[in-house]
Amino acid sequence: MNAVWQTIDISAEPARTLAVRVYKGKTAQRPVPLVLYLHGGAFLGAARPEADRPIPRAIADAGAVVVEADYGALSDFCFPQVLDHASCALRFVDEQRKHLGGTAKSPIFVVGNEAGGNIAAGVALKARDRFPGRLSGQMLLSPLIDPRMSSISMREADIRLRERWADGWRHYMRAVCGGQHPYAAPCECSRLTGVAPALLVTSDDDPLRDEAQSYAVRLREAGVRVREQILPASFGWTGIYRDHMGPWIEAIGAGFSAFVDELRSGDRARA
Repeated sequence: MNAVWQTIDISAEPARTLAVRVYKGKTAQRPVPLVLYLHGGAFLGAARPEADRPIPRAIADAGAVVVEADYGALSDFCFPQVLDHASCALRFVDEQRKHLGGTAKSPIFVVGNEAGGNIAAGVALKARDRFPGRLSGQMLLSPLIDPRMSSISMREADIRLRERWADGWRHYMRAVCGGQHPYAAPCECSRLTGVAPALLVTSDDDPLRDEAQSYAVRLREAGVRVREQILPASFGWTGIYRDHMGPWIEAIGAGFSAFVDELRSGDRARA
C-alpha cells in the first residue's frame, strides 16, 4: 500500500501547511530511527507522485519511519524559503516522535538525493546552528552541492543532465546576493565543525561523484564523522536521476542500516 499524503501546519499563518507522507516497514529497529526524506529534482518543480518513491520505501523497509516532505511546493524551490520549509518538516519529525511511532531515544536523520541532498546538507547545517544535538545524522545521496559545476565527473556528464542542473541552480539561487550562501551551497561553507555525522553515497559513474567525495573530505577535516559508500557502475546508480530501479536500491537500505549501527556503536563506546 502506498504512503498517503497529509498536511501539517508549519506556522500560525492561515494556509501555511506542508504536505507530508509517512512510510513504515513491516519491521522496525529499536529504538526506531525517524527520518526526514527530501526528494531530488534539480530544484525544479514537479508533480507530487501518488506512488511511493523508492528511496524512502527502501529506508522504511530497513527499519525506519520515514517522513517525506513536499518541501518545495510553497516556495517554488527557491532559497531560502525552501530550506525554511524543509527545516519546519524536521521540527515536525522531532516534535511528533511518539505520534510517528518513535520514542524520546529515537535518533533523527535527514536524507536527500540530488537537489534534495543539497537541502538535506543545508538542513543539517541549520540544525547545528539552531537546534544543536537534535539531529543524529545526515544521509546525502549524490548531493547537488556545487553551483560551479566544475568537477571532472560533472564535465563528463550527459549534456542534458548538465543543462538541467545549470537551470536548476539559477532558479534555486536567484535570490542569493552574490550567488553564495553556506546553507544554499554547502560546499562553500567555511565552518563545518559540529554538523551531524554524514553518510555520502555515490557511484563510480556518477556525475556528482566528485563533489560528493570532496564534501566528504571537507567534513572529515572539520572533525565530522563520515561514512562513504561508492557503488560500482554495475549497480545502475545513475538510474536515480530517471527513477530507474536497480541493485542500488537495496544498497541504500543496507547502507542506512550500517550507518545507524555504526553511530549506535560509537555512542555506546563513548558511554
